[in-house]
Amino acid sequence: LAGLDPAQPYFQGTPAEVRLDKSDAEFVDVIHTDTAPTIPNLGFGMSPAVGHLDFYPNGGKQMPGCGKNPVSQIIDLDGIWEGKKEELTWAHLFTGTRDFVACNHLRSYKYYSDSIIYPDGFLGYSCASYELFESGSCFPCPKEGCPNMGHYADKFKGKIDSDFLKLYLNTGEAKDFPLWRYKVTVTLSGKSKVKGYVNIALYGSDGNTRQHQIFKGTLRPSNTYTGFIDAEVDVGTVSKVKFLWNNHQINPTFPKIGAETITVQSGQN
Repeated sequence: LAGLDPAQPYFQGTPAEVRLDKSDAEFVDVIHTDTAPTIPNLGFGMSPAVGHLDFYPNGGKQMPGCGKNPVSQIIDLDGIWEGKKEELTWAHLFTGTRDFVACNHLRSYKYYSDSIIYPDGFLGYSCASYELFESGSCFPCPKEGCPNMGHYADKFKGKIDSDFLKLYLNTGEAKDFPLWRYKVTVTLSGKSKVKGYVNIALYGSDGNTRQHQIFKGTLRPSNTYTGFIDAEVDVGTVSKVKFLWNNHQINPTFPKIGAETITVQSGQN
């Protein structure tokens, strides 16, 4: 039984007989996408873990891509930028406003439908909080692996040894939503420190990523910097890593920074 952002108003905090609960089925997995308080944040989804697996994508409160205004939602929905000629009627405005207000809530079914297409996507990392997940404390997956949020969550059935398992992950702003998490560690070479940033792109047997920034600040030769990439593609076996650095301002000394070593770790294995 899959719960797609089960309702918060009139259900959160009620007895198990009233709301969704892990006792409702042999296996209950839940996607929480709109768990901010109903007042004053208009959160429609409940925040407590109620299933065998409870997924909190992007922390469960604010979904990427849901910060747009109703007019831009209408443009996205009706493909105006793609050449469709439609007048903006009151019906359009109502639909766009509805999707804007309920955008976080509606993301749950969009993630679920994408999960059918990506059986190996949407890995959920077991963690005490989203903040710990973001810091990398719960990376990589344990030896039993990570469950997949959505349609294939039941592949993890039989591997659960706790009453509730809270799982965190990040998603994209728009379809296609799954992202694959990598830990990238870079040791720099060079002769002098400089302020700037380091970007990394991964190339692999199954695809390549765009550039992702893993560090911004003072770059010191011989120092090691670690960042996490939520990549838009599962690259498979890594064959190449593209390293790019730049400084924030023109430096007349033309400093040179290189990558002495780069280590890439996949969250899945």
